[in-house]
Amino acid sequence: MQRLKLLCPPGADFSTQLEVRVTDLNYGNHLANQALLGMLHEARVRFLHHLKHDEIGNAETPGIILADAEIQFRHEAFLGDQLKITVFVSDLNSIGFDLYYRVDRISDHTEIALAKTSIVFFDYYHTHKPAKTPVSFEQALAAIRDTQ
Repeated sequence: MQRLKLLCPPGADFSTQLEVRVTDLNYGNHLANQALLGMLHEARVRFLHHLKHDEIGNAETPGIILADAEIQFRHEAFLGDQLKITVFVSDLNSIGFDLYYRVDRISDHTEIALAKTSIVFFDYYHTHKPAKTPVSFEQALAAIRDTQ
């Protein structure tokens, strides 16, 4: 069986912290795969908010839609673990980008998971089709990268 191999780009565009809750556990008493996907979603929403964008967009600015997701589990996470989720934008193009995530347990710096989602800008208000990458998104991303 061929395993998925993700490599995060260097640097970091944003990071946030989340705690593993009891509702995030599976029958193995560790972080469940669907819960991790939900945590990645939360990190993505926080990142977009940091850039003054959101998933739905508005009549003038497109939102985003998830095209695909890949997760590579590295270690278990348990109830109460504080996780740092670092995100990296890669392959920004005319209609979207890839967003990489590195999930680390804060207490011992153990890498819990790597993930990648492919994001497409999407016009929810007019065409219900992919839309061009907004200049405001490109500018906001450039601004946070300039401050690093």
